[in-house]
Amino acid sequence: MSQLALPLQLADHAVFASFLPTGNETAVAVLRELAAGGGDSGCWLWGSPSTGKTHLLQAVCEQAGDQSAFVPLGLFRDANPAILEGLASRRLVCLDDIDAVAGEAAWEHALFVLYNQVVEARGRIIAAAQVAPRSSGFNLADLKSRMTALPAFQLRSLDDDATRRALQLRAGHRGLDLPDETAQFLLSRSRRDMASLYGLLDRLDDEALRAQRRLTIPFVKGVLDITS
Repeated sequence: MSQLALPLQLADHAVFASFLPTGNETAVAVLRELAAGGGDSGCWLWGSPSTGKTHLLQAVCEQAGDQSAFVPLGLFRDANPAILEGLASRRLVCLDDIDAVAGEAAWEHALFVLYNQVVEARGRIIAAAQVAPRSSGFNLADLKSRMTALPAFQLRSLDDDATRRALQLRAGHRGLDLPDETAQFLLSRSRRDMASLYGLLDRLDDEALRAQRRLTIPFVKGVLDITS
């Protein structure tokens, strides 16, 4: 996996196999095609936090391997936009949290240059934001027009049943068995956003490994210090 010369690392769980596509089947299909070398110039993903944007961008990069670059712009907003130089040599450039640098003239110019270079090299740009392209807040009209021309897909939040299945899929990817009743118990005792649930599952995984226990409701109650 190609990255910038910065301490970036893809999350080991962020692969297509661990993402439940319910409600977002079209977007996932397009991303799989792009990761495999097909598709057009790229796409724009948008949606509220914890809908899986970062997961999917990293899944694309995991599948595309060394021909890709994952760039979390939310982390790099205070960095020099020159870090984008040379990325056009990658077949796929995934720009996470692109709206974090909207309105920053130097960043917008660097992104405009990068977009043109990638397209000229017959590469692909995949961008992710919390808003649709037209609401991105870009001041550079040429950059906004190019991003707006990309196919845009809004990622939908999961309902309770799909959230349970997504949690079990993540557990299975980690080699854990998460029974229905335990998964439902976690949903009733935790915030429902996937980031919080995945963080809780990571904690339970560590504790279960240490104690050599299964993820039963009594074990989860003990780890979370729940008395009722």
